[in-house]
Amino acid sequence: MPAPIDHEFVRAAALAADRSADPSAEFIEPHRALARRVKTMVAAYRSPESGLHGSERAVAAALTHLRALRSAQTASGLFAGGDNVQSPPDSAFTVNDVCDAHVLAAGAGPELADVTAALAEIAGAATESLLAGGVHTPNHRWELSAALARLHRSFPDDRLLVRAEGWLAEGVDIDADGLYSERSAVYASIVTNPALLLLAEVLGRTDLADAVERNLTATLDLIRPDGTVETVHSRRQDQRQSFALWPYLPHYRLLAIRTGRGDFARAARLAAADGIHDPDLLAQTLLTPDLCRALPAPDAEKLPRERYLPTARLAARASATAHTVVYGGSDVPEHRRIRSGLACNPTFLRLFAGAAVLDAVRLSRGFFDLGPFRAADMRRLADGRYLLTETLSAAYYQPLPPDRRRDDGAYRMADEGRFSAAMAFPDRPRDEVSHTTRVQVDLREDGADLRIDISGPPVPWALELTFRPGGEPQGAVPLGDGSWCLTTEPMTYRVGDDEIRVEAAVETGEPLAGPDRRDVLRYDPGQDYTVVGGTDATTGNRVYIGGRGPHTLTVALRATTSGMKD
Repeated sequence: MPAPIDHEFVRAAALAADRSADPSAEFIEPHRALARRVKTMVAAYRSPESGLHGSERAVAAALTHLRALRSAQTASGLFAGGDNVQSPPDSAFTVNDVCDAHVLAAGAGPELADVTAALAEIAGAATESLLAGGVHTPNHRWELSAALARLHRSFPDDRLLVRAEGWLAEGVDIDADGLYSERSAVYASIVTNPALLLLAEVLGRTDLADAVERNLTATLDLIRPDGTVETVHSRRQDQRQSFALWPYLPHYRLLAIRTGRGDFARAARLAAADGIHDPDLLAQTLLTPDLCRALPAPDAEKLPRERYLPTARLAARASATAHTVVYGGSDVPEHRRIRSGLACNPTFLRLFAGAAVLDAVRLSRGFFDLGPFRAADMRRLADGRYLLTETLSAAYYQPLPPDRRRDDGAYRMADEGRFSAAMAFPDRPRDEVSHTTRVQVDLREDGADLRIDISGPPVPWALELTFRPGGEPQGAVPLGDGSWCLTTEPMTYRVGDDEIRVEAAVETGEPLAGPDRRDVLRYDPGQDYTVVGGTDATTGNRVYIGGRGPHTLTVALRATTSGMKD
């Protein structure tokens, strides 16, 4: 017997849609936003729970938006706007909403006949370009395939299915741990998972729904105590952002209802903990009625727990006191460049202790301006123990061999990894200089112990601990501009009744730098950023521990929360 209808959830979805779908407001919006508003308007018109149910004003507003949407279509049927010019995938986002709105409008009767016709005209104008169009990111394949499947659903054409199956024949880019190749919470929740679920339904492909379930399973251990999803390992723009859990709500909810998984039900409840604000949920409940069913009983949270994702080189440990993330999966050591589409974030540890949050731990080294520590290797030594390692190398170049010299001195431009010049670097003998950093992390119930070993030639280094605003370091020396210096005296960062204690000790090497060494106690993003005047620096309350290597030091991070004190 199917689960009963969750009327409270449906009412909340309708309220979210109503807040967005004010038919009296004037809007000048990009094509994707226009299509989403039309879809929301039609859903509100259709839903008995909405204040716009059966509203002529909603119909009139939808038609106004549709005229603006049709005018944004170019002669190719693709939409104008944005930095991706004549973009099939960007247009596919809009067509997906257009087709969903068409399904909703076509089932509403003659009152929405003009809306249905306008939607069909827009979809028809885009069809040929979407059939022939290409992509430029991994998730675009699935968004474009979903648009082709939706077009076929409303306007049957076998060519659409053949093209979608052609994209899918490349194989879904999901790894052994359940992460998509972009490792992005934004694109998993907003693009890939909803696209694959739609394709599974239209094409009868249960393997695609299975891929979504695997991704949602992996994401369970990436949910952080503040209601966000870990992004430090992402290869997309969210790698330096905080991303909320709520976009995952419909997927966790739907698969919890269909599979009975209590862990998914718990995640769905967490995603809705701050209320339901997504105006698109109402349309989804009408298009996928299973979403309206009551959730199965949620599983209780299991603590402590630890998960290591070797494909992303990311570990997370959660206890009643602390939630700690360790990361060593940057793409920069292999590719030796900062680039859109690569995982570039140099944060290698985070620690949550209730309201006290250590958002980022990073390590700068003054070695040929090659940037902060980004582990090239991460090994799990034992449960809760990890070793992160990176060896940097740079070279001084000897004279060219006689057979490679030119009388005109016109040598080819070459990039040697940190510098480009007309010097034919690959043809020259090299004198290598190397520098190795090792960070061992021992995860504990109440935090983590770090053992940092910096070897190689003497160079300045600085460990940066960035705390989320809300407290102030006690026991560290203020440097001004939101930063502090810590040497071997302990410090605490307290927010309310929650705190993180930090204590450093030198095992080998010179004494740590004092507050007079501002030249050392700073974060250096490296020349890939500074050559163009950029940075990837954090914001927040920054505490520095630094010196001139070689060094071996230990750093103890201890969490105390109000729950412990009770």
